[in-house]
Amino acid sequence: MGTSMELDGKVAIVTGGGSGLGRASAQALAAAGARVAVGDVDDAGAAETVELITGADGAAFAHHVDVSVAAECEALVQATVDTYGGVHVLHNNAGVAWPGRDGFAPDMDPATWDRIIAINLSGTFYCCHFAIPEMVLAGGGSIINTASSMAHLPLGGLDGYAASKGGIALLTKSMSPSAGRSGIRVNAISPGYVDTPMNQMIWGNDAVKHAFDLGHATGLQDAEEIADIVVFLASDASRSLTGAVLNCDRGWTAFKQPDLLREF
Repeated sequence: MGTSMELDGKVAIVTGGGSGLGRASAQALAAAGARVAVGDVDDAGAAETVELITGADGAAFAHHVDVSVAAECEALVQATVDTYGGVHVLHNNAGVAWPGRDGFAPDMDPATWDRIIAINLSGTFYCCHFAIPEMVLAGGGSIINTASSMAHLPLGGLDGYAASKGGIALLTKSMSPSAGRSGIRVNAISPGYVDTPMNQMIWGNDAVKHAFDLGHATGLQDAEEIADIVVFLASDASRSLTGAVLNCDRGWTAFKQPDLLREF
């Protein structure tokens, strides 16, 4: 018998929990027994996620957070401690991708670069900075950062996004030895192209969607299957994993077929 993936008695923070992968992960963590703080800059989306969780007899609350602002990350962690008494799981999922604004370095507005790095990379750092001391007090826990297949196989043309996700992958590895001494595991997930609002430019065009589908060895993936991996990493079933960056991309980075996308 394997170790259970149940999270009864645990408290989890999910940033970017108002939609997409963050929403699916928040719901899955709650279904596994965790009480969940849903952080997002989109208040309506976060509230809807909470309604979905509480409607399924789970426990959750919403908290407004712009993860690019350190003080707001601190407030999210403090609100979680005040509400539920501690923090055991941190899923740093908030992120942005800006096709059309992000791009090749000399063509990109430096303000766009700064904003992407601030949300994706600095936001991950800020939440870890404030949550780790609380996780130490709670006796340990698990951090799950959201990297991307772009951290391993950038397509080109999204230099800011690729750099931010590559930074998350290495931050994950760098934090894991020190965190491990306090019983905290730090891992990251690198999904492929998931059906979320961020990727509607793919799902909204049949030809582009077909090209991306062919590039994933077992087809395109949905947010719920990635959320299952988040629950696994949050639970003791993954106790041997820390410092890992998991390519949960249905073979996108192994298959390596960027030629399929060149016409787009």
